[in-house]
Amino acid sequence: MNKEKLALFGYGKTTKAIANFLGNGCIFFDDNVMESKKDEFGNTLLPTKDYNANNFDIEVTTPSIPPKHPLINKAKNLYSEYDLFLSPNNLINLEQKPFTIWISGTNGKTTTTQMLTHLLQSKGAVYGGNIGTPLGEIKKDAPIWILETSSFTLHHTKYASPNIYLLLPITPDHLDWHGDAKGYEEDKLKPLKTMQEGELALVPKGLNLPESNAWVVEYEQVEDIAEFFHIEPDRIKFKGAFLLDAILALAITKTLFDECDYNTINSFKLDAHRQEEIYDKQGRLWVNDSKATNVDAALQAIKLYKDREIHLILGGDDKGVDLNNFFNDIKDYKITIYAIGSNTQKLLDLANEYGLKAIEANELSNALPIIDKNHTKESVALLAPAASSLDQFTSYAQRGNIFKDFVKLA
Repeated sequence: MNKEKLALFGYGKTTKAIANFLGNGCIFFDDNVMESKKDEFGNTLLPTKDYNANNFDIEVTTPSIPPKHPLINKAKNLYSEYDLFLSPNNLINLEQKPFTIWISGTNGKTTTTQMLTHLLQSKGAVYGGNIGTPLGEIKKDAPIWILETSSFTLHHTKYASPNIYLLLPITPDHLDWHGDAKGYEEDKLKPLKTMQEGELALVPKGLNLPESNAWVVEYEQVEDIAEFFHIEPDRIKFKGAFLLDAILALAITKTLFDECDYNTINSFKLDAHRQEEIYDKQGRLWVNDSKATNVDAALQAIKLYKDREIHLILGGDDKGVDLNNFFNDIKDYKITIYAIGSNTQKLLDLANEYGLKAIEANELSNALPIIDKNHTKESVALLAPAASSLDQFTSYAQRGNIFKDFVKLA
């Protein structure tokens, strides 16, 4: 590949890894670059306005650049990171083409990716993609690549295709990027269009599936997958959404190797800030699910404690998502909402509309002492914000750590 004829869109982790893999000396175009300059590795960084498609043979974009961006509109031969490494066109000739498993969905894709890698580690599997390791940095001689795959990446991918596609349940997300819920769903289902006979796609029921040559298995409940793949849910220690993640991962190992290793899946350790149950000095239960950044993830956590009184910390940047269905789903639970973040007023208005008790806390530091006064051994204090943290915190991790630090002293 002639690096001088390759344009990299966006100076981010994905494209920098590509440049490093190619030996650097590549050309980047980025909105934050105001004038031509070199980075420490000898790559050329140019302003977006300087891009001329006639000077390049192909363009590769960082996943987060939206479809209407000027660079995307000007591109004549646009590739995604996946296309570059996994396309049938062999833009990059890997000595050994890996077997690839793509995992996507609105919630749970990180956990499922990690669980499946944990199960297949002895087979040489590695993970990457949206989970933090770009394809440019993945071990190239690994026989199995397990890729957490975002809807952004799927939108930009035209040529690459998975050997197995695992789609977790989806609810509308990133609508400002995809345009609408239909566009989001279409991008999530896009891999089915290019998959071949004998390849497996495991997807939720009720979606508008495109024509596909793949073996498509639809599921609605955990029980559907368990019955189809002969998996015993009672032998798995996880519950709620994590039980679904575990069973989906086991379904893949059953398909590939006719293995259902309950001991290995039960030895998997969940990431921090995912339904972490913490008991304070008084024996009261506090649950840190700060990573529940959308309504579906929050709802999964709430359902786990539906038989208890719930002190629910809700709020943040919800990116304009319609929360009416969410409030309708929780209206019959015994819940007090402690509204925080930039959508506080929106939450208070919806709580009033659906007959739920709500307290205007505005900030997490205000909500926690109020909950402390009302919390008992019979109730549960749950941080499941259903929104991004970036309006008030540097990350969901910071939000979760503040919650946990308070519980330690409660």
